[in-house]
Amino acid sequence: MLAAALIWGVVVILCCWFWFILVIRRRRPGEPPVENGLLPYLGCALQFGANPLEFLKARQKKYGHIFTCKVAGKYVHFLTDPFSYHSVMRQGRHLDWKKFHFTASAKAFGHGSIDGNTTENMHKTFIRTLQGNALNSLTEAMMENLQYVMLQSSTSELHSNNWVTEGLYAFCCRVMFESGFLTLFGTEFNSSQDRHLSQGETQRELILNALENFKTFDKIFPALVAGVPIHVFKSAHNAREKLAEALLHENLRKRNNLSELVTLRMFLNDTLSTFDDKEKAKTHVAVLWASQANTIPATFWSLFYLIRSPEAMKAATEELQKTLESAGEKITLDGKHISLDRKQMDNMPVLDSIIKEAMRLSSASMTVRVANEDFTLHLDNDSYNIRKDDVVALYPQLLHFDPDIYPDPLTFKYNRYLDETGEEKTNFYRNGHKLRYYYMPFGTGIAKCPGRLFAVHEIKQFLILVLSYFEIELLDKNVACPSLDQSRAGLGILQPTNDIDFKYRLKCL
Repeated sequence: MLAAALIWGVVVILCCWFWFILVIRRRRPGEPPVENGLLPYLGCALQFGANPLEFLKARQKKYGHIFTCKVAGKYVHFLTDPFSYHSVMRQGRHLDWKKFHFTASAKAFGHGSIDGNTTENMHKTFIRTLQGNALNSLTEAMMENLQYVMLQSSTSELHSNNWVTEGLYAFCCRVMFESGFLTLFGTEFNSSQDRHLSQGETQRELILNALENFKTFDKIFPALVAGVPIHVFKSAHNAREKLAEALLHENLRKRNNLSELVTLRMFLNDTLSTFDDKEKAKTHVAVLWASQANTIPATFWSLFYLIRSPEAMKAATEELQKTLESAGEKITLDGKHISLDRKQMDNMPVLDSIIKEAMRLSSASMTVRVANEDFTLHLDNDSYNIRKDDVVALYPQLLHFDPDIYPDPLTFKYNRYLDETGEEKTNFYRNGHKLRYYYMPFGTGIAKCPGRLFAVHEIKQFLILVLSYFEIELLDKNVACPSLDQSRAGLGILQPTNDIDFKYRLKCL
């Protein structure tokens, strides 16, 4: 027994020695400080995942404004100085944004790998169909669908003028998912002609079933991006397959009013990709996830902070009244919907500031680039050698919570993004120097979220309609702000760890 124990002890020591010698990275001259972590492969992943902001602050204090950490088998160079962000953005020849994003997409959604030409065409499709003139038709459709979901498909209890109690996140999730689904993926044939018919109700049941599948799949999404096989999560795998089945091309062709985004992606899938029918459908699941996963929590935080702040509510209501009056719009419940165009909504700086502030407080996105080759990253005052296949990452929550940029950074201030004249504020400073990058929930550079304009319009439309049609109150006016769910750090807007009860009813108009 003693001999066996000694043998195993020697084996363990040798394994640790080989790991230390062969696997651990040694810092070379000209490279950033490196922290390998104590765990093989994982490195610093568990510490980073527990609280990314505090982890990065501690390393920034220890190592300076750039340092390297081993995270789940990858060496990640974190750049923490916002004045150096532009140095990463201009390294397009050496740093690739597509490799990480489309590899993560293939892992999470289950479609095959996408070649370079197809990825370029896919990205151009997003730009073409989510910005410019195409944005007009999307926002018009979303405005109609939001009002249908909020008013026509609501419960009989709501129409009896009774207070309805619901979780605030559940309400935002239900309304935004159904409205967004109808806007992007259209309606069943004939159901759009009379949504009061039973066919319309059947369609709504199908969409709400899709919502349940979406929530089941989304819950384990961070694990999928980290590389955990989806087959480990049986219910999530089944949910993803059901979503894909609903979005098969043969089923999408049976729907009216498909958005240009979905129509063009169907065309690209059919003409450029080698995917089978199921893989094509899974690329549409990716579109569905991208359109909902961050918009829903951003909507929640915007409405939560708005309800919770009497000053914000007063300023937003006054701005809305002025906007409706100048547009000649009246709020009624006789079936005539409110209609505001992009130009009118873009001229609502108070709502813009409320949404920005809510997203600043809840955003934990991460801008990621992968090195195509060994190269030297030149910053304003230093240069660092980066190895091929290493990751360069920016974590904007560091600047969003920087007290030198945003005084009292953990406090919601509805007018933080308004200047002295009540217009949009764009001048922010750190150590007396003006910042080029000060607000980054959507990333930056060529990989900046192409749907960001539509997302902000969606949230703004939602707030406009809630303020127009409903009386709303938190059940507990002194309720504490929910904590952020750190398990989704790096993916965008963080969800609340718990829901907040509120009540609402139609206004007497």
